[in-house]
Amino acid sequence: MQRRTFLGFFAAGLSTSLTGCFSFWPDEGFLNPCLPGPLPAHLVQHDWVQEAWQGIDSQQVWDCHVHLIGLGDSNSGIWVNHAMKSVLHPIQHTRFRFFLNGSCVSEDDGVDAPFVIKLATLHNDLPNGVKLMLLAFDHNYDETGKQRLDQSTFYVPNEYAAKIAAQHPQRFEWIASIHPYRKDCVDALKQAIKSGTRAIKWLPSAMGMDPASPLCDRFYEALKNHNIPLLTHAGDEYAVESSSGQQLGNPLRLRRALDHGVRVIIAHGASQGNNIDTDKGPNAKPVDNFELFSRLMDEPRYEKLIYGDISAMPQTNRVGPALDTMIKRQDWHHRLINGSDYPLPGVMPLFSLKKIVERGMFSNEKARLFSEARRYNPLLFDFLVKRHMQSDGLKFSASVFETRKHFIQV
Repeated sequence: MQRRTFLGFFAAGLSTSLTGCFSFWPDEGFLNPCLPGPLPAHLVQHDWVQEAWQGIDSQQVWDCHVHLIGLGDSNSGIWVNHAMKSVLHPIQHTRFRFFLNGSCVSEDDGVDAPFVIKLATLHNDLPNGVKLMLLAFDHNYDETGKQRLDQSTFYVPNEYAAKIAAQHPQRFEWIASIHPYRKDCVDALKQAIKSGTRAIKWLPSAMGMDPASPLCDRFYEALKNHNIPLLTHAGDEYAVESSSGQQLGNPLRLRRALDHGVRVIIAHGASQGNNIDTDKGPNAKPVDNFELFSRLMDEPRYEKLIYGDISAMPQTNRVGPALDTMIKRQDWHHRLINGSDYPLPGVMPLFSLKKIVERGMFSNEKARLFSEARRYNPLLFDFLVKRHMQSDGLKFSASVFETRKHFIQV
């Protein structure tokens, strides 16, 4: 789609397409300029870039949250709901256009293969040993185990994610996505394990599953028996259409998985929105989701079971008390896991370096450098921001970025 046409749709859908993500004229602009790599030498060699990697064993750095995007224009099997491709649905369409621009691909040239090629190019700028964990994404299912295409936003097959990871073993690992209401969910998990999956990815509000439902029990037992972690979104969701309501993002609904002995990684620390404090009953007052996440993190019985993914935490809508707490709670750092949520670091309006600077998390000079790096490599940008940001003189520990240990069978 031509730039002028896109901007027209952008103007129509901006106010609601990413509601909750930004509400101002973005200081980083609207569109990613997608400057071609490799990263210029003056950025590669810059002291602040070099400093970011100091104290970190790059062989242990696995970015746990990298989305695979496509249109199914190859033999990938990727499927995208027609609403995301139609101007008759401006909110979903605008949102999807941002994702494409953030990953520097275009429908005009195909998406499936160029997306992977671009991701590999970005990986070239990272130190030896760093890996990106590619996320599959399952359909929506109802409680009878019936697939609901009308409620599904997109679909990325496990087989495709496994294939791409196998083709580039020095760059990628992969994470399967299996809906627990599927009648074949346990068999699908066994197949994914054979194909090398490192975890399972859920987004309950979009996929239509209730983590607190007994329908999940057999899947939880299988995850525990195979020692496979569950990476699941919690808190409110704005980047993907939520067909089943934000209540499914209540962190407390994950008690059922934890009580089955499943290792649960809660994406973004549940740092958006409010939900009923179900520990106090079904009619209790709503509480900040991050407060509920913190409660779970601080329960001794879950010490070896619950983890937080810090992906998306530097986004404008999350810069605030939750991010400060994540940084300051040094006792949590061995249970915090870095992920980029790519391609979102390339979606320009989602980040405000100005806001981060105003909060005193790093200097304006650093912000200018990181902004320049972003235009070449959003993955590196995300890493630099997280490594340099501070709160009351504290920073994220190196262990937050040395994530491989959380996904290796022991």
